[in-house]
Amino acid sequence: MRILFLLLIFYLFSSSLYAEINELTFSQAAQLAIEASSQLRHARSSQAIMEGAWKWGLRAYFPRVGITVSENDRLQQTGADSFMKNYGLSLDQLIFDGGRTSMNRRLERMELDLSSVQLDRSASEIGEAAISAYRNVLSSREILEIKNSALTVLEEQRRILNEEVQLGLALPVDLASADINLASARLDIISLEIDLAEMEKQFTEILNLESLPQLIEKVDVNRPSSFNLRNAAYAAVAAASIAKDQNPDLQEARFSISKRQAEYRLISNSWIPVLRFNGNFGLSGQRYPLTRHNWSVGISVELSSPWLKNNFSFQTGWEPSSFGQPDRTANLQNSLNPLPDPASSYGKKQAALALSSERENYAILLERIGRIAANAVEKCVLAGQKRLLAAEAAALGNERSRIEEIRLGLGHITRLKLMEVLIEQTQREIAVVQAATALLEAERELERFLDLQPGELINLIHLRSE
Repeated sequence: MRILFLLLIFYLFSSSLYAEINELTFSQAAQLAIEASSQLRHARSSQAIMEGAWKWGLRAYFPRVGITVSENDRLQQTGADSFMKNYGLSLDQLIFDGGRTSMNRRLERMELDLSSVQLDRSASEIGEAAISAYRNVLSSREILEIKNSALTVLEEQRRILNEEVQLGLALPVDLASADINLASARLDIISLEIDLAEMEKQFTEILNLESLPQLIEKVDVNRPSSFNLRNAAYAAVAAASIAKDQNPDLQEARFSISKRQAEYRLISNSWIPVLRFNGNFGLSGQRYPLTRHNWSVGISVELSSPWLKNNFSFQTGWEPSSFGQPDRTANLQNSLNPLPDPASSYGKKQAALALSSERENYAILLERIGRIAANAVEKCVLAGQKRLLAAEAAALGNERSRIEEIRLGLGHITRLKLMEVLIEQTQREIAVVQAATALLEAERELERFLDLQPGELINLIHLRSE
């Protein structure tokens, strides 16, 4: 009952938490998408399990203790019965292995760190996908608003044109053409509404919400680019420098090189002998309390290579004798196995080749990353220029629409011609929204490439000068 009560409280708390989301920002959308991703949640749980297993790997440095208990009860028809009881305690401790255990743990740690970095990148990609969906919804809503406003104007112009046709001031063919333009505009709006509804549905599913909250972010069509033609060259150099330090792909490549180096050192040190200490203590007897005991301590040395495998062990101890006096014991053993695995001698060469390949790939990637960063800055500059040109074209289009209205009043053009000019102006205003959205996407893509947080790109010029 207590568990059910706690689950009920958690459910009510989480429900109220999601119910309080009435407004949504870019950062909130990214966070909700990350929290809603079951795949990412499972990957993090798996990462936590691997982290816990790695911590328990410290057990390799501590002694291994074994306990044995046995009773051998033997009832004989011709001889004396035997009720032997044996209790034993064994200990095995690694003394020296040439650092192989530490290197193996270091390799495992590198794998875990790389996995953690990849998880962070996956979370970032999920958040960016949510922000991109947010931006697409905003852009589509802005375009839909422009088209609806244009449709209202066109309908008013069509109403006036219809009155002019009835008064004989315009031709019926112009009215038919106007109806075709209106039908095309309504069809575009319906198509955009369908697409927008699908976008909003997908966005809601990404956020794992029942309904889409109010989106308080806006597409700022007047927002200037972070770069211009005057600082583009310096920004390209700065971006290339930052990318070589912070690019996620380069960071992963550095992890790979470190891993290959550790693997090469591990194989190179495989010839170093392994030294272990072992000890045993035992109690035995016919009845309790047990009075006979024995003990032994020893050292074992293991040498393993592709060409020779040798195991040497020495033990000394004490054990009771049949005459009631203790006996000192000593045991020396050595086993030799020549050519156990000659093919494994190529492991070092393979590790060296893998390390060399990783370094070459890193050098190629380093050069390519700098070039991509410089091109991304140029792309942002071009996107900014496109936004400016689109805004100028829209401003000129507004002026042209005003002039065409004057010409219509003077009788130089028909009202159908004015409607066509208004339709063209609608396309220019839509182009401004699309250009502003493309600028945001280009700059965010560069920020991700440089491993920067949203909004930090504006400081790119100052990052290397400070």
